[in-house]
Amino acid sequence: MSNTVTIIAKNIKRLREFKNLSQKEICAASGIPQGQYSRIENSKVEPSVSTLEKLAKVFEVSISEFFKSNDINEELNLPLLEKIKLIDTLGKDEQQALFKMIDLALANKRMKDNLQSLLAS
Repeated sequence: MSNTVTIIAKNIKRLREFKNLSQKEICAASGIPQGQYSRIENSKVEPSVSTLEKLAKVFEVSISEFFKSNDINEELNLPLLEKIKLIDTLGKDEQQALFKMIDLALANKRMKDNLQSLLAS
């Protein structure tokens, strides 16, 4: 199979393992037959676009996530709620630093919004 099929297969498996799901669970959620899913994850077949759409929905990622050829351990493009859940795994100091950065970003946004409303008046 082509290099692209191998990349897709690795990324699908990476996402499944990251979400701590079995192949059976993915198949149940996506409606993809288990044999077909297994062949996709093992680079035996090239998945169709509609299959990738189903899998992207189950994994809560964009289809582009399947085509990333960078380091397999690179940060996933996770939805916001998934990222928020991961904050709990950080140490206290890391959490406090992250919260300070969020507070600064929000304060900056409020300041910009206030300036824009003043200029518009």
